[in-house]
Amino acid sequence: MYRCRDCGYGSLKWLGRCPQCGQWDTLTEFKRPDSHSPPQALATIPLEEAQRRPTQITEFDRVIGGGLIAGSVVLVGGEPGIGKSTLLLQVAAQLARDGPVLYISGEESPGQIKLRAERLAIGKTNNLLIGHEQNLAAICEHVLQTKAAAVIIDSIQTVFPAGESAGLGTTHQVGQATFELSQLARAQKIPIFLIGHVTKSGDFAGPKAIEHLVDVALYVEGGRESDVRVVRAVKNRFGSTEEIGVFQMTEAGLREIANPSQFFTERLGPVPAGSVIVPTLEGTRPILVEIQALVAFTRSNYPQRRATGLDLNRVALLVAVIEKHLGAQLSGEDIYVNVAGGLMLRETAVDVGIAAAIVSSFKEKPIDGQTVIIGELGLSGEVRRVKKLRERLAEAAKLGYGRAVVPAGEKLDLKEIELCPVHTIREAMETLGV
Repeated sequence: MYRCRDCGYGSLKWLGRCPQCGQWDTLTEFKRPDSHSPPQALATIPLEEAQRRPTQITEFDRVIGGGLIAGSVVLVGGEPGIGKSTLLLQVAAQLARDGPVLYISGEESPGQIKLRAERLAIGKTNNLLIGHEQNLAAICEHVLQTKAAAVIIDSIQTVFPAGESAGLGTTHQVGQATFELSQLARAQKIPIFLIGHVTKSGDFAGPKAIEHLVDVALYVEGGRESDVRVVRAVKNRFGSTEEIGVFQMTEAGLREIANPSQFFTERLGPVPAGSVIVPTLEGTRPILVEIQALVAFTRSNYPQRRATGLDLNRVALLVAVIEKHLGAQLSGEDIYVNVAGGLMLRETAVDVGIAAAIVSSFKEKPIDGQTVIIGELGLSGEVRRVKKLRERLAEAAKLGYGRAVVPAGEKLDLKEIELCPVHTIREAMETLGV
């Protein structure tokens, strides 16, 4: 049969153009292997206990599920200059304490990597082996000769298989290199990290098949205007994809933020109008963040709606709920909403907090700085329950917050924090004094 190099589409006859991805001249002959392993009954398959190997970087271990699995392949992507190479060089230095680690770079010379290592204060180790190589066969030979316990490839777009005539970065080159390296990882039972480029849309560059080939796919997020870096898993065969790792970019590399709640809610001076604290949930960890809103009158026929760190469509929906159920005339106002610190929020449990920040800025009435706000907002103005409310409240109480506006109906007995249950958005705003 014939199989497309880009998307994997199979056909019994050769076609000039792939019907699935639309690419020309990508179907190549694919011969099925002669030997087959017979199917096994599920009850007779032995259960293999996966042994995890911690990297000693707590935030990174949290994202990948607690540690590295032997034979796993981890793909790390992010914008240029976001800190991918810095992060994995720090991971390599930690892993090198237990055995040889091979760091292969096809983009930088060993001297350039040495300069970064000196800046990160990790230059004094003999177990961290640096190589500049792009040929896949040579890389595999280095892995076998050095008996490396872990391998980092920076980046997969610069590695070309034997006999590859196309240029670097092509979909076939990236897919073939990823496949062969994943086979090497499983055969040698060593973890391999692949640094991958991203496209303009933020997706991994190359064929979509590379995300299917790897075991873990991580994104390093963060804007150039912020020093906060968030490592988020979009695929994890060995753990949850809901966990995040929070770092701060410093001159000495990425530093773990052990207490993200305190970091994201740090305030200087009195609490201004339009500022609220909301407990959000990232995986199993509650994190307190500050949501800021600015509502300003405009003479334009097209008022601005901007959101940083939040879904703009969700913010527009909440503005409509405010206008409908509170009678606030926001049609002539510019509205800007921001999550302080550069974190991206995806859950709806911060709805009431966003609405409170907008109303607070619109009426120019500050909200008590010792109050946190929790709740999802429905289209009819009702405040809906959220998951793991107790954990969110415990995190707020630990940081010294004394009052919480929460959805009504939850039966919680907490002495550390005063609960203010509300049914509707109107009740919530009255409780908050706005």
